[in-house]
Amino acid sequence: MNLGLLAPGTLVALLILTPLIGALLVSLTGRWPNLRETVTLLTAATLFGLATQLIDPVVNGDGASLVVAEPIPGLSIAFDVEPLGLVFSLLASLLWFVTSVYAIGYVRGIKEQRQTSFFAFFAIAICGAMGVATAGNLLTLFIFYEVLTLSTWPLVTHKRTGAARAGGRTYLGVLMVTSIGLLLPAIIWTWVVAGTTDFTPGGILIGRINPTAAAILLTMFVLGVGKAAVMPMHRWLPAAMVAPTPVSALLHAVAVVKAGVFTITKVVIYIFGIDFLAAVPMEKYLVYLAGFTVVAASIVALKQVELKRMLAYSTISQLSYIVLAALVLAPMAEIGAGVHIVAHAFGKITLFFCAGAIYVAAKKTRIDQLRGIGHRMPWTMMAFAIAALSMIGVPPTAGFVSKWYIIGGAFQADNYFVLAVLMVSTGLNAAYFLPIVFRAFFRREDHVPEQPHGEAPWPMVAALTFTAAATILFFIFNAPVIDIEARMLEVAR
Repeated sequence: MNLGLLAPGTLVALLILTPLIGALLVSLTGRWPNLRETVTLLTAATLFGLATQLIDPVVNGDGASLVVAEPIPGLSIAFDVEPLGLVFSLLASLLWFVTSVYAIGYVRGIKEQRQTSFFAFFAIAICGAMGVATAGNLLTLFIFYEVLTLSTWPLVTHKRTGAARAGGRTYLGVLMVTSIGLLLPAIIWTWVVAGTTDFTPGGILIGRINPTAAAILLTMFVLGVGKAAVMPMHRWLPAAMVAPTPVSALLHAVAVVKAGVFTITKVVIYIFGIDFLAAVPMEKYLVYLAGFTVVAASIVALKQVELKRMLAYSTISQLSYIVLAALVLAPMAEIGAGVHIVAHAFGKITLFFCAGAIYVAAKKTRIDQLRGIGHRMPWTMMAFAIAALSMIGVPPTAGFVSKWYIIGGAFQADNYFVLAVLMVSTGLNAAYFLPIVFRAFFRREDHVPEQPHGEAPWPMVAALTFTAAATILFFIFNAPVIDIEARMLEVAR
């Protein structure tokens, strides 16, 4: 089938339906693992192919929209792919394929139970991510935001141990309470005030709400989007580390947290509008909250001894870089927010892939157990080192590019608080990442095992090598993403 012949609206529908069809086929082929995993990979590859077909209509300004229903006059379930949503769709679909390759090696390497339900719920979660990415209004976004929450809860509790159930309760509790208690009322308030919830260039609230009420409404959005993990709404994220490592990769890089910061960025640009928010003085308090989250989470990460928990708090910090950049309200910072969604995705998924590979191959989970492991697992630990440098923001990695734009935006806005936050957090990132790399390559193992381990299964190594390479390549080939983000700002202002 020539996808280029399909109308943009049809492509949007297929973008939502393809993961659901994949989930159904995975369930039907569960008796035959090879066939089931082939279906998973083919579905992920098809989804990425569909997403690439949206590049031309979105970049050229023709758009890609679809209205499914209008249950209430002026309030519809509709999809409209704009530049930021296009980037999110491409990123999530590409990393779904890579994560599926990794997950095949992981679940076979440790003989994971209930593999069919694992891959099926993974596909449904990607459907939720696609719905968030392509939502044309707040109502549609909220529906798929909740689909994403509910479909990932069985993945968090996949092991069905006491710890998994406890982590799942925290995960579901925090995300549902914040979304129903704050995000949904914020959406209703927006609809009452503006008469619409459509994502509109320049925003829909200007002239319809006073600055004080706008600041309260924005606070409800920022805290209500619990997936963005702005403190104090962050507890779900470290609690979810009881999940299998591919799920952690899904949570931290592919879908869940990216849906959170993506939502906040879209609300800032398309609901409030940058120019309107610039006239809301109390908005700056949220900048301080995001800055506090960046630094506080980094300090907590510095004290962790479990590798995955350290990475979880690192994610909380890195997510607030994006929130911070979005709230700076400067053109370069807004571009930096979008670019950091991509940069963090490649870097953080690599780190979690490496953590999973270490567990499968060496059964090590603590940072103090990693002495000399770089000599036995050189591919894994080199990938870890590259991703760690990206989290710090060192060239030539993707993290340097996004930090460059965020810093430039802070200078544009004369916001020296943001500059101070970035400087302090960069030092803290180096303080908890570099000792791991040093310990892995420049220290000897305390106890050499009788049967020395090597690398993890090859699908896992292939996946983490790919994402590590992408972390470097994005430093060089970032112009298309930056151009798309710049176009978003041109349309939105």
